[in-house]
Amino acid sequence: MATLKDVALEARVSVTTVSHVVNATRHVSPAVRERVELAIRALGYVPNAMARSLKSNTTSTLGMLIPNCSNPYFAEIVRIVEDRCFGAGYTLVLCNTDDEPNRQSVYLQVLAERRIDGLIVVSTGPADDDSLVRQLHGLRVPTVLLDREIADPTCDLVETAHMQGGLLAARHLLSLGHRRIACIGGPVSVAPSEQRIEGWRLALAEAGATPDPAHADALLWRGSFTSQSGYEAMHAILRTAERPSAVFACNDLMAIGALRAAHESGVHVPDEISIVGFDDIELSAYTSPPLTTVAQPKERIGALAVDMLLERVGGQRRDARKVVLQPELCVRGSTARHANFRDAAVPAPAPASSATSSRKSRTP
Repeated sequence: MATLKDVALEARVSVTTVSHVVNATRHVSPAVRERVELAIRALGYVPNAMARSLKSNTTSTLGMLIPNCSNPYFAEIVRIVEDRCFGAGYTLVLCNTDDEPNRQSVYLQVLAERRIDGLIVVSTGPADDDSLVRQLHGLRVPTVLLDREIADPTCDLVETAHMQGGLLAARHLLSLGHRRIACIGGPVSVAPSEQRIEGWRLALAEAGATPDPAHADALLWRGSFTSQSGYEAMHAILRTAERPSAVFACNDLMAIGALRAAHESGVHVPDEISIVGFDDIELSAYTSPPLTTVAQPKERIGALAVDMLLERVGGQRRDARKVVLQPELCVRGSTARHANFRDAAVPAPAPASSATSSRKSRTP
């Protein structure tokens, strides 16, 4: 492998001059610069990134933790983040925690050893995970939380208004005349799932369609944000004595699993049962029927996460910010009016908008 000295000999200049060209640390005449650049290409010289980072105290590298790389929602977010990083001259190191807190801890240590300049985190585990907060403080790098909030007021946050999304989904079904609306929620420890469920509950309460308080969760099933869990939950729903006429699944993967279960059971969607998902992954438009879903503004989420992180990395801002983006309902073919629909006296869906706020401390 060619060295800085080899390039200097080839270009007939000093090692110091080559260093100035490579690191852009001092003006070098156009003629000399051209000789050095020709020598670099001829010898295939690759600058030592670690050595350069020690001198500049930066690595032009950002880290990102996601809980499940097989979930298309996170895959789509990663693509947006990586594109934004590349355009800004940064390399992205991606780590998949597979929803395991121990793996998350190990990867944070690995990223610390890589001397990253900043970090984007979709957390694994509960929002009040003190061990994660302590480890993030130990990294001493700017951090942006994406999608899932934790109790750390020093981190930036970009997320969707998840409860509002649950409201949009349930209100849409209520407006179609559905009264018995089931919900397939995600894991109990994941805050966005709980917030979406809360939106569903609130919409039912507004419309007077809440189950008997003694059986408050009679219409709530739990999944793990996977297609298989949505498939299994839907089969359980279809076996109930008083089957609901509509289902809100707290992510698109579970809704897609629910679509398959309905098909296998000979239950026609949307004529016999309506289904709404959450996320608006690309695949949701290609299911049969196409899935009605609550769309998260993924392009804005990914771009804002990178832009906010680079503000902190570049020293342009010190105070933490919280950005909450509003979801939108995307109506497709998996929802239809209830067979007995007459007049839906339910609240209309709130208009979609986005809100940003700066803060020094965070409340849920």
